[in-house]
Amino acid sequence: MPVVCAANPKGGAGKSTTILTLATTLSEQGASVTIIDADPNKPISDWRSGNSRLPIKVISDVTETTIRDKINAAASEAQFVFVDLEGTASRLASRAIIRSDLTLIPLAGTALDAKQAARAVGLIKENEEDTGKKFNFSLVFNRTNPPPFTRRIEREIADQLRNNRVPVLQAHLYRREAYNAMFMERVSLYELNPSSVNGLSGAIENAIHITAEVLELLRQSMAKEAA
Repeated sequence: MPVVCAANPKGGAGKSTTILTLATTLSEQGASVTIIDADPNKPISDWRSGNSRLPIKVISDVTETTIRDKINAAASEAQFVFVDLEGTASRLASRAIIRSDLTLIPLAGTALDAKQAARAVGLIKENEEDTGKKFNFSLVFNRTNPPPFTRRIEREIADQLRNNRVPVLQAHLYRREAYNAMFMERVSLYELNPSSVNGLSGAIENAIHITAEVLELLRQSMAKEAA
């Protein structure tokens, strides 16, 4: 079954938020989902210790020697496997990228984040050279402002990346209180109280939109492999 990882050498780039948003949305829609929490800070494991009703399995005991077997075992059981990687360009990250069907590279709309995202793209290219295989990846913006409040620098960075033929999701994970509330309350977007979280309906709509685009990327990738 499809494996999606989130990679970026920069800590705090939004990897965990991206992974948790996608995983909980798919689980809410009825899919079986496993998350491998390879971030030393264990944000997903901490979230799982809460009271979410979603039956998402979280695996946290992974090392660079076990990551591949853990992914393979999870993929044999769940419809979707997500891997939240550490914020370094490590051997563990490389092994997860090589095994994944799609690598997402989260970044905020800043020049520093764009530079660090370029390092993640470089890591993927190194893996391609080492293995002789092409890997499916895409950058995904997060913590950006929704239209019509999108900042000029965010638009410029996105345009520059696309002009350089770097894959970028059309959908962004916008700056929403609800994404932070997921981790604070240890539940999914779909379990938060609308009366206590501003803009929750907008965050849910945003999550569904970006999940649909990721699913389409996976469908296209699998269609190419089957051809």
